[in-house]
Amino acid sequence: MKTLLKLYYIFFKMGAVCFGGGYALLPIIQRELVEKYGYATEEEIADYFAIGQCTPGVIAANVATFVGHKKKGIAGGIAATLGFITPSLIIITLIAAFLTNFTEIAAINHAFGAIRVLIINAVISFGKKGVVDKLTLFLCIAVFVIATVTQISPVWLVISCGVVGAISKGIGGAQK
Repeated sequence: MKTLLKLYYIFFKMGAVCFGGGYALLPIIQRELVEKYGYATEEEIADYFAIGQCTPGVIAANVATFVGHKKKGIAGGIAATLGFITPSLIIITLIAAFLTNFTEIAAINHAFGAIRVLIINAVISFGKKGVVDKLTLFLCIAVFVIATVTQISPVWLVISCGVVGAISKGIGGAQK
């Protein structure tokens, strides 16, 4: 029970500061789960983020579910996920109750600007670990260009990159 409460608390703290999506939370996830508590490795977090992108829902909530499940099974997955979403439920309820149009508030606009900076930093940090060879560099650049200039769904881009990676690993593995 103590571990379940700890999972809830850890992810509650993350959920309370998660603005801008999972990538903005990546540095906090790495610090808390990898460095501070040792609940996951950097490679596992990268895998959880990749799987979280391919599954329905919020990436960070999916990561919470994966980490909680790894640590304490189904109950751990539920505790971590509930911990992560509770602050959002509270915040959204308060916003809906007290504010009718909060986008005109200067402080909110400044907060969104700060979130963009966090996301850019997370992308750079994640890119340094994810771009490991010429193929992944090419795929990264190609996906960025395609996503920027076309209306192709990111789902198809992720699936395409997965297929290219599987084929290249199959070909590279056959050569060894």
